[in-house]
Amino acid sequence: MKHLIILSLMFSFLAFPAKAQEEENVKQVIASMFVGMKEKNPDLVMQSFHPDASMQTVIAGESGATLGSNSVQDFVNRIATTPANTVLDERILDYQIKIDGQMASAWTAYEFYVNDGFSHCGVNSFQLIKTAEGWKITYVIDTRRKEGCN
Repeated sequence: MKHLIILSLMFSFLAFPAKAQEEENVKQVIASMFVGMKEKNPDLVMQSFHPDASMQTVIAGESGATLGSNSVQDFVNRIATTPANTVLDERILDYQIKIDGQMASAWTAYEFYVNDGFSHCGVNSFQLIKTAEGWKITYVIDTRRKEGCN
């Protein structure tokens, strides 16, 4: 029994670096997408997404929430056509990443700034899959609010 416990602990320590590396890889895909947004680089933004990805926003209302939908291509087009003097800066405050095999989920609290002025805050929920090219975002849904951000 003692040998079994020692063996289990050894395998746990060996698996930890691989898990941490995969979490870092997921984080880098998301961070890269936001760098592309800030730099108005549509190619960098598009590289983060799976071709069949979709995007939605939770729209809070008095009688409950509704969903706003957006295609990734529309998002990329808006980034590409943002005026040169406008800086879009989504600052991720925290990453909570869960991985099971070739599927990952990332919960990211954020604050959004336009030209260094606070615009809104919320949470992104990303779903990703690991493809032959690496991790790709397949779905993202976010919340947006102007109050209660601290």
